[in-house]
Amino acid sequence: MPSPFKIRSLQAFCYRYPLATPVVTSFGRMLNRPALFVRVEDEDGIVGFGEVWCNFPAPGAEHRARLIDEVLAPALIGRTAAEPSEIFDSLTQGTSVLALQSGEAGPFAQVIAGIDLAVWDLFARRQNKPLWRLLGGDGPTIKVYASGINPTGARQTAEAALARGHRALKLKIGFEPASDLANLAALRELTVGGLLAADVNQGWSLERALQLAPQLAEFNLAWLEEPLRADRPWEEWKILRKGVALVPFAAGENMAGRTSFDQALSDDVLRVVQPDIAKWGGLSQCAPIARDILKAGKIFCPHYLGGGIGLLASAHLLAGVGGGGLLEVDANDNPLRDRFCGAVANVSDGTVTLDEAPGLGLVPDLAGIAKYRTL
Repeated sequence: MPSPFKIRSLQAFCYRYPLATPVVTSFGRMLNRPALFVRVEDEDGIVGFGEVWCNFPAPGAEHRARLIDEVLAPALIGRTAAEPSEIFDSLTQGTSVLALQSGEAGPFAQVIAGIDLAVWDLFARRQNKPLWRLLGGDGPTIKVYASGINPTGARQTAEAALARGHRALKLKIGFEPASDLANLAALRELTVGGLLAADVNQGWSLERALQLAPQLAEFNLAWLEEPLRADRPWEEWKILRKGVALVPFAAGENMAGRTSFDQALSDDVLRVVQPDIAKWGGLSQCAPIARDILKAGKIFCPHYLGGGIGLLASAHLLAGVGGGGLLEVDANDNPLRDRFCGAVANVSDGTVTLDEAPGLGLVPDLAGIAKYRTL
């Protein structure tokens, strides 16, 4: 059994990188790329890093940073644990009433997830093992795909991603149907028989999805992501599945809680399930869920759109549980991702290979991005 460890410090580091070209979704635009990194240190001087999902709303990153510094850090410092899940459970239970009282279950879940990632990195470093091995992985090589491809300039973005070594693409749709179809045709031409997916970002009603999704069958999509809102009754998803038999569905980034994932694994509605470890659950919850996804005969593809530390942690989870799914790698400009994603920056023929360094295998040089820090 690993020896218990005691937390000495917890710090949040909040950054924003300005974008020349906004990232566009069916529900909004990102004018800059935020990143909220978490640093945790134990009393032996071992350090771990994590990341909190903070893309929306626009001021969300700074708000979550203050939650860490003013609420979670006082609750965590001095805490002793034998494994990361003990800290995850303690923080979740200890803030449950506060999250309810403030109506902020999401932000609390996100900061706890990011702290959990940092504690797992620390935990793996204490055992001098790469995180992917600690999670049970047999090999360090995983498949990846380029995501975040905007409706404007889609072909150029896709061509650049393919030139960087990607072999699989995901396009954002849910805009004007004619332009969606034209973009999908262009990307299908580029990928020929390769993997192509599309993401509606919860942009359609059931009626709209039943009308538009069948038109996508000609593109042989690997999956159609979030055609409906994540909070719609599961019966609507079943109706859509029955009405659109030739297009596989994916969801999971906006699911939170074991019950939601149990529902998603209970039938044939979803082919691909995509928990986001920086948004809910961290590794303590999402690693067991990922294994259950595979047991259910579905494909585990971790969702991720943020800075490099969370992306690297997602890569370690995918390598740790296996299953042949793909890691999501944003195709848009973001040095807060590229400088801190380690081996994931080196895409070759649609794959990346992690190394044997302990933990995440990366000690981020935060001084190098000091000019982007906001809190």
